[in-house]
Amino acid sequence: MSSYMDEFSSELRELDRKVMEKCRQRFEEIDEITAENSVKVLNAFRECGVGAEHLGGSTGYGYGDIGRDKLDEVFARIVGAEDALCREQFMSGTHALTVAMFGMTKCGDLFMALTGDPYDTLMPVVRGPQSLEDAGVRYSSIPLRNGSPDYDAIADNVGEASVAYIQRSHGYDPDRNTLSCSDIGRIIDVVREKNPGCPVIVDNCYGEFCEAVEPIQVGADLIVGSMIKNPGGAVAPTGGYIAGRHIYVEKCAQRLTAPGTGREIGCWPAGHRDTFIGLSFAPTVTGSALKTGVYTSALFEELGYGCNPGAFDLRPDITTVIKLNDKEKLIRFCKTVQQYSFVDSYAVPEPWEMPGYGCDVIMASGAFTGGSSIELSCDAPVREPYAVYLQGGTSFACSRYTLLKTAEAVGRV
Repeated sequence: MSSYMDEFSSELRELDRKVMEKCRQRFEEIDEITAENSVKVLNAFRECGVGAEHLGGSTGYGYGDIGRDKLDEVFARIVGAEDALCREQFMSGTHALTVAMFGMTKCGDLFMALTGDPYDTLMPVVRGPQSLEDAGVRYSSIPLRNGSPDYDAIADNVGEASVAYIQRSHGYDPDRNTLSCSDIGRIIDVVREKNPGCPVIVDNCYGEFCEAVEPIQVGADLIVGSMIKNPGGAVAPTGGYIAGRHIYVEKCAQRLTAPGTGREIGCWPAGHRDTFIGLSFAPTVTGSALKTGVYTSALFEELGYGCNPGAFDLRPDITTVIKLNDKEKLIRFCKTVQQYSFVDSYAVPEPWEMPGYGCDVIMASGAFTGGSSIELSCDAPVREPYAVYLQGGTSFACSRYTLLKTAEAVGRV
């Protein structure tokens, strides 16, 4: 019987066999995390009493939207938080982070990033027109040391902070290490020792369900992220979340809508069914994306490329950086991912001036939900070291096939 693997050369088929064997133990570990998180999500739905009546929507002001309020309750329970704003009204993870950053600060405060400057799209929130600094909030950051938190520098400086911020994922820094919940907990321990009253916000984008715990459970006061990435399970059409201590979630709610109305308003006529479904699928979908990442690193390391994280490294989020060190290879990689996508496979991505970035960016995202990143996608700033950032993979089988096609396209080092 013929197989889709017959499309590839004998050399590439042998390489795939070797890589799959290399990944076996890591896949088993991911399956255990997936099972743990899946049961946690199931029990949250059960314990919160999710019913068919919560799947519908509302109009107008959205007063009494029981589905909206139930979604907040379920999400808070899943991540171990006192409270949550899990809302379709958030337009992106960046929007949710902006609401949290403005909600948690006031004129004269010092907002301190403990893990280097935030990624490109958040820097205008910190500095520039209508930014935190424009509103009188001071900003400082503590650079990373060799891609990891500089705990000594954090200890020396965090005593001055009014609000502390931790970024979990890479951003567009190929040498930056994604932080595990253990790493985050260690940073928070330093903050608690040096500045006990300082609230800590964690940008949790790309990290949800990658471990059996979330940053709230290691001491974070707030976590923030996008619902169209891991928590949306490739089904949620839009949205984001802020979760953590009730007092801080309430502050953010006043910024999401208006002071005095807060979380009491906000309709969603389309209903919450897709968001609930996506959340129920999220651990399984994230598990597939983690397997895709492990396979990617193992495959491209065999081809001679540097990857972060490596195949056997801890994988606290769904992104994998492949350092291709060649502009043309970078473009071929992205075009191949687009070519083997479920949606818009006929499209040909090209580098372009993307708002919020300081150089041309090329993106491949043949997704059912635009920008979701939980479906197999990749993007890259077109600058040295010509590193591509691969995310997602709702179907590991299809992702494996696509990655073998990319290996054909770029070849060995």
